[in-house]
Amino acid sequence: MNKSDLQKVHRRIKPYIHRTPVLTSQLLNQISGVDLFFKCENFQKMGAFKMRGATNAILNLTKAQQSKGVVTHSSGNFAQALALAAKSVGVKAYIAMPENAPQVKKDAVLGYGGIIRECDSNTVAREAAADKIRQETGATFVHPSNDHDVIHGQGTAAIELLEDYPDLDYIFTPVGGGGLLAGTILAANAFSEVCKVIAGEPENADDAYRSLISGKIELNESANTIADGLRTNLGDRNFPIIKEYVEQIILVNEQDIIDAMKLIWERMKIIVEPSSAVAFAALLKHKDHIKGKKAGVILSGGNVDVSNLPF
Repeated sequence: MNKSDLQKVHRRIKPYIHRTPVLTSQLLNQISGVDLFFKCENFQKMGAFKMRGATNAILNLTKAQQSKGVVTHSSGNFAQALALAAKSVGVKAYIAMPENAPQVKKDAVLGYGGIIRECDSNTVAREAAADKIRQETGATFVHPSNDHDVIHGQGTAAIELLEDYPDLDYIFTPVGGGGLLAGTILAANAFSEVCKVIAGEPENADDAYRSLISGKIELNESANTIADGLRTNLGDRNFPIIKEYVEQIILVNEQDIIDAMKLIWERMKIIVEPSSAVAFAALLKHKDHIKGKKAGVILSGGNVDVSNLPF
């Protein structure tokens, strides 16, 4: 994906997304020893970067495909993103959602006009439910992270960040399914000659870290992390990009994530979810290696259950 192709993606989705602000904090610069630029996707429509990829995927469908709708399986942010993106474009969205997904997330999907079919919470059941909807309706399946159109859409957050701050040395993102990380890598490669991409990942869901070591997609037997958006694994479309170009993946423990999240809430006065704090936690862990550098941090989302905070 070259620069002009990525610019086309950005132009295509611009009318449907927010250009989110970039915030800075002198105090966090002092704590880290790094010049920090936070790309606030917690202010994106539906509260997360996933609106970008979902919108691009829907806009890339033919009119005939759009008329039959889209379907995905998701327990949270991508369900909301696809439902809202579909509503924005005038397309039906069917979502296979685990029955134990938080009611607040189900309500959000319904509020955006999404049509929910509940299923068991394991991956096999989710995929089967989505496939059944696809067969019944003719809707096009859109994977939350392992889809080229989704990956390219997610990369537009980094495009905006590099347009505003072209001299960044690093961009930090979280990694779960790999869509944001792969898209960010493509954008950094196309829009900067020097910017490297580093990912943060929870120790308790370290499949991407292990995948880099083994050279093949690894899975998690369990993923008991507060960063609930990062419990998924990489796919065959994003892993080759990550494997070839990511600078490194830094593992952070649960306390690292909570501390980073608390720091952002207290010092920047903004709401981020635990998954979003993982990128900043990784930067703090790595700060001695990048002292005096300029680093962007993609704050991936702010959809947090405020009645169940970890601090």
